Amino acid sequence: MGEPATKELLSLDELEAAGGLRTGRKHILSILVENKPGVLTRITGLFARRGFNIDTLAVGPTDDERISRITLTLDGAVHPIDQVTKQLHKLVNVLKIRDLEPRETLARELALFKVSADGTGRAEVMQLCEIFRGKVVDVTKRSIVIELTGTYEKVDAFEQLVRPFGLIEMARTGEIAIARGRGET
Repeated sequence: MGEPATKELLSLDELEAAGGLRTGRKHILSILVENKPGVLTRITGLFARRGFNIDTLAVGPTDDERISRITLTLDGAVHPIDQVTKQLHKLVNVLKIRDLEPRETLARELALFKVSADGTGRAEVMQLCEIFRGKVVDVTKRSIVIELTGTYEKVDAFEQLVRPFGLIEMARTGEIAIARGRGET
């Protein structure tokens, strides 16, 4: 791969191998929208037309039932994200958009894990659940369902640890986020 500040061109394969197709800058977009049919389709369509891959997407009501909050996480360079947010502002039902700074944001994800657990494995899985402050929400003879809330990294770490026991099924919500401290939403 070329040295910094050289004009040597890189091939697509070299760029992919170096991880250059992802900027490393995680964007968490908090979008307040009118709670109307078709709004989510128009927003996600705008990202799709620009070639962005949405990593996670969560939608839910706010304290005002007429308004919903869409939380999108994606990887992207600052310039293209600015371009997309300007176009989002033009959509009729979009009320407000914030590109939340990861260091100034509280983000959480909810996940349900159905893990194969019988005999000695059950005790180990339950111990992991306790360590990660998870909650057992269902138990059968052959499996346990665990509810876990936390950062993306915490949920990923738990997944990696329970996989060897036999991860039967998993469902994750995607991140929801809110800015720290007092201020605008």
